[in-house]
Amino acid sequence: MDLRKLLQDFKPHHDFFVGIDSDGCVFDSMEVKQKEFFIPNALKYFNLFRIAKPLRETWEFVNLYSVYRGGNRFPAMIKVFEFLAERKEVIESGVRLPDLTSLKDWVKSETKLGNATLRKHYDENPDKSLEIVLKWSEEVNREIGEWLHDIPPFCHAIKSMEKISAAADIMVVSQTPLEALEREWLENDLKKFVSMIAGQEHGTKAEHIALAAKGKYPDNKIILIGDAYGDLNAAKSNGVLFFPINPGKEDISWEIFLNEGFEKFTHGNYAGHHEEMLISEFRKSLPETPPWK
Repeated sequence: MDLRKLLQDFKPHHDFFVGIDSDGCVFDSMEVKQKEFFIPNALKYFNLFRIAKPLRETWEFVNLYSVYRGGNRFPAMIKVFEFLAERKEVIESGVRLPDLTSLKDWVKSETKLGNATLRKHYDENPDKSLEIVLKWSEEVNREIGEWLHDIPPFCHAIKSMEKISAAADIMVVSQTPLEALEREWLENDLKKFVSMIAGQEHGTKAEHIALAAKGKYPDNKIILIGDAYGDLNAAKSNGVLFFPINPGKEDISWEIFLNEGFEKFTHGNYAGHHEEMLISEFRKSLPETPPWK
């Protein structure tokens, strides 16, 4: 299936387009996925138990508590190990960190950063270092699919989508694997509100918006709702609007969108001072400098 073509073939049914991220934005699932599935499997597959403490701290900073939050798992892994390579306690431990040169090369050349494309690349270019990354990533997906269920949406997110769907086309814009997105939105009875679900297999978030919405709606009638810098950058690289769901204040953020944000957006009053004020507050919640520096 040509997922890129599905985005290109997306047809408007309303005058407005609302893209919505999933993990950490609609569902309070980001922390549990990273802490209970991503990190334990990284410790196991890369045999890094000797540096478990700094690895956990570094991984959580990159994936949850910084400007890097919400990124695709593969570039995020590269960033984690770049930080670890600089940490005094890791250097002194003598632990050998994995060589991610092949992963870096693949990330630079591929936009659909998912297990299927990595598996295809690995089958065509066998590489021991990529094999470990692939096994780690596939095991993360398998365990999440087996164990992680019944994670409810944030308060006010459901009411917001009910309100949005009456006046705008909704598309899930995410870097989570498509299978997990389909399952989570269906089991929470939210799929009925969306026109399409786009995951990591469809390309980057910026590509999701560019292919599905750009040029089909006026720029001021396209908005992306997200909880990470990747969402903000995806919106602004396309010249469209952004509404932040602030990490740690998700319920309040959705309440603001429900009670005033969506109305300002549909009435043409969101862009400018109001958007800038919300983005400024959002930036304060995601630092760039790690706490150990």
